[in-house]
Amino acid sequence: MQAMVYRGPYRIRVEEKDVPAIEHPNDAIVRVRLAAICGSDLHLYHGMMPDTRIGHTFGHEFVGVVHEVGSSVQNLRVGDRVMVPFNIFCGSCFFCARGLYANCHNVNPNATAVGAIYGYSHTTGGYDGGQAEYVRVPFADVGPSVIPDWLGDEDAVLLTDAGPTGYFGAQLGGIVEGDVVVVFGAGPVGLFAARSAWLMGAGRVIVVDHLQYRLDLARSFAFAETLNFVEVDDVVLELKRLTDWLGADVAIDAVGAEADGNLLQHITAAKLKLQGGSPIALNWAIDGVRKGGTVSVLGAYGPTPSLVKFGDALNKGLTIRGNQCPVKRQWPRLLDHVKNGYLRPSDIVTHRFPLEHIAEAYHTFSAKLDGIVKPLVTVSGA
Repeated sequence: MQAMVYRGPYRIRVEEKDVPAIEHPNDAIVRVRLAAICGSDLHLYHGMMPDTRIGHTFGHEFVGVVHEVGSSVQNLRVGDRVMVPFNIFCGSCFFCARGLYANCHNVNPNATAVGAIYGYSHTTGGYDGGQAEYVRVPFADVGPSVIPDWLGDEDAVLLTDAGPTGYFGAQLGGIVEGDVVVVFGAGPVGLFAARSAWLMGAGRVIVVDHLQYRLDLARSFAFAETLNFVEVDDVVLELKRLTDWLGADVAIDAVGAEADGNLLQHITAAKLKLQGGSPIALNWAIDGVRKGGTVSVLGAYGPTPSLVKFGDALNKGLTIRGNQCPVKRQWPRLLDHVKNGYLRPSDIVTHRFPLEHIAEAYHTFSAKLDGIVKPLVTVSGA
């Protein structure tokens, strides 16, 4: 089969790999119809995440058709059109029983914190991802769901990570009616977080970024006020000015490891790998939220310590919440919102690339060329 293969930082290509096989009776093999490239894939592409191995296939956002099922699979049939959450989880361990699917205890022998993720570094289990013609799906009776007939592939693929993660970030914020919510990052997750904040009763939503075309989409898709941080001397001071000098009630970090805005932080994190990520957006969130407020962290960071202003968070009495999104837990609400017309996830899709041109797709997305916000990857023959 054709698959995207990692060959080192900034080096990927399409190669022939063996079609994955059933390894356990509860496995399924899914023939991929559509995948997406996520901002966290760029952390791998840039060499930010430890233990990203040569030969690995990325891609944790994908939908497809069931090609083969193991002998114990009961909930799926060959030919079913399915969406697969980016989390791999067993559904029965201590954490899964509590809905913490992203922290499953049985799927990732390489870590004690995070569970397993398709197509990410070996710190998340080392499972090949869906930027390929076929992908092995473990625990097939637990993770995937059959896509409703009324839901198109482009909307469904955005419900495998970006949409639920943004929605989850707004949930973690504990938004109550009338809250002022500031979202750092106008990428796909930030856009969904901003849009979701309204669904939870926010009174104002402010999105912070430095790319004007993404801020334009934040206004049209998420109906948010916007702040371009390169146009102000002090982001935190400007946020205080916009919020009666108190700060926002809720701040959401939807940026993570490669945040711009502070040259020293960016160099020590992205270039020298001395931090698990540049925490500039997280520090802005800590400083820009009011005393007693809540900071929700969605941005991906590596396990290496980062220069986070935890003393400020302590002294302000902040609540800080974060996790990888337990995707399947969000699907019932999100599917209702999509079906009722409150949300159309595919509205943020800007580019579509065939699998054979995936190197161009990564370069375009990484360099933020051509107004790119969310690229999809089409698989020929699907």
